[in-house]
Amino acid sequence: MRGRAKPPPAPLAQRDGIDPVRIRLPDVPGAGAGAGTGQWTVRDHLLARFGAAIGTDRVDAMFAGGRFVGADGVAVGPDEPYTAGRYLWFHRDFAPEEPVPFPLGVVYRDAHLVVADKPHFLATTPRGRHITETAVARLRRELGAELLQPAHRLDRLTAGLVLFVVRPEERGAYQTLFRDRLVRKEYEAVAPYDPRLTFPRTVRSRIVKERGVIAAREEPGEPNSESRIELLEQRGGLGRYRLLPATGRTHQLRVHMNALGLPLLHDPVYPEVVEEKGSGSDDYTRPLQLLAHTLEFTDPVTHEPRRFESGLRLSAWPDR
Repeated sequence: MRGRAKPPPAPLAQRDGIDPVRIRLPDVPGAGAGAGTGQWTVRDHLLARFGAAIGTDRVDAMFAGGRFVGADGVAVGPDEPYTAGRYLWFHRDFAPEEPVPFPLGVVYRDAHLVVADKPHFLATTPRGRHITETAVARLRRELGAELLQPAHRLDRLTAGLVLFVVRPEERGAYQTLFRDRLVRKEYEAVAPYDPRLTFPRTVRSRIVKERGVIAAREEPGEPNSESRIELLEQRGGLGRYRLLPATGRTHQLRVHMNALGLPLLHDPVYPEVVEEKGSGSDDYTRPLQLLAHTLEFTDPVTHEPRRFESGLRLSAWPDR
């Protein structure tokens, strides 16, 4: 059996660093008047798919504005007959976003990679209410690199190194490095100091993260996470720690430090979820004290040894 043909290239350019949405009209059109009778139109399908979310008037306004286009870049009319397998493209309307007021640094760039120093509060990829104010969208705009894609993700509240791939055909090779745990990752964190605890130590536990629930949790069972924790310095009631994750569960380092009774400074989730107040804007004066400091691996494309270090510092631990 033959697989589905590769989609044609997008006829629309990116907008604010974000690709247009691509739709493939399915083999079986949606239910409704005219479905299956040869009278089902493109408008009927898009209303069935998007009408409940944005309303009939908005869908019709997008047709009137020529917002839906075919592979040739020509606007699609609402009364055009439904053709199974046809591709359409359009740009979403982006809600206004509050700019993250910190620079996005570039640690390294060549024909294969861009290694960025992501600031606190900036999401890596578009998700939820963070679309254009994301690391990938910013880099595409600032570097003029429309094909740039992340090889992995870093939590929005965590600062530090993120690796992006320049050529789409090489992305899988770099993603495989992270999937197969072939990247040595080193983090720094500031958290309480407890003289009763000895370091270094290795923490192993079973971490579960449910969709729609902010906090992950530990539960009995076979461990699926492992972190090595080292104390680098101690000042009064605080310590600066080196965190070396052997696995990559969601919020793993934050969960493991919290389990030791050492929740990271300014963590809004552990040990308790802090409810957002007012407009939901971030408090930029209290960034989570977690930094992805080092990435080290053998490049799967060039076979060179790679080591990158962040130029950022945790604000709660200024240099002497």
